[in-house]
Amino acid sequence: MTKRSVVLLFTTVCCLLWGSAFSCVKIGYRLTGIGTDDRMSQMLFAGMRFFLAGILTLIFGSIISGKMLLPKKGSGREIAILSLFQTILQYTFFYLGLARTSGTRSSIITASNVFLSIMVSSIIFRTEKLTLRKALGSLIGFAGVVVINMGTSDLGGAVHFTGEGFIFLSALSYAFSSAFIKRFSQHSDPVMLSGCQFVVGGAVMMMIGIIMGGRIPVVSLSGMAMLLYLAFVSSAAFSLWGLLLKYNPVSRIAVFGSMNPVFGVILSAVLLGEAAEMNVLRTAAALILVICGIIIVNAVSATEKEKVLR
Repeated sequence: MTKRSVVLLFTTVCCLLWGSAFSCVKIGYRLTGIGTDDRMSQMLFAGMRFFLAGILTLIFGSIISGKMLLPKKGSGREIAILSLFQTILQYTFFYLGLARTSGTRSSIITASNVFLSIMVSSIIFRTEKLTLRKALGSLIGFAGVVVINMGTSDLGGAVHFTGEGFIFLSALSYAFSSAFIKRFSQHSDPVMLSGCQFVVGGAVMMMIGIIMGGRIPVVSLSGMAMLLYLAFVSSAAFSLWGLLLKYNPVSRIAVFGSMNPVFGVILSAVLLGEAAEMNVLRTAAALILVICGIIIVNAVSATEKEKVLR
């Protein structure tokens, strides 16, 4: 899990899965009759997705490991903390914030979670050192996200705490969840943690959605199939990501998250027929910036190589 080829393969798979989620969530809303402004129904849909993701994670994890993945004694606190930051706060702030800001702004602010993850792990949790190279690589990767969102018409306008502010709090919640996964997975199975936190977090989000009037207007086989796919996306991607965080520094893995918006734009062109809206040159420039950022963060100096060998 520390080999560069393995890290590159698994992070790319994760980012492709998450990138497809941008389009598939929109398709899922259309198939289930959920309106674009119906935030509580979207919250309910997300809760169902994550609850199913938790079940799938625990089932597949148990099959692969050859034993039942069950919480250990004393792991309830870790699961509660992870479900709070990785699922409940992250997605509740995201859905509420999205109602008062544009998709473009949300994409750019969400991409700041890469830099925030490195800052949190370095300054607050002190699991690694914050270096100029890591900061520079993260900012270059972030620049790629800004580039791919340039040229849209919804970057102007006022800034709202309950809009852009909530999206930033969502990104900050994700940053803390990455640091917590790194810490907790040193003595607990990261797949078990991921599955259990999804079950708990998904259940809470479903209750919030139902209590606040959310509903699924249309129940169909195609809609449920899309919901199941989205559950698989979360299950597979977060489990792989958790395993990578267990064996690697947060900065080394987090910077790959800059690929999510780029893959999201490319896959939206394919899955939603939005090819006419995708600027090829801008997308290529964004991808180059993201790749450069990843290379810079993951570059190991001769001194660092010696430290690793010793």
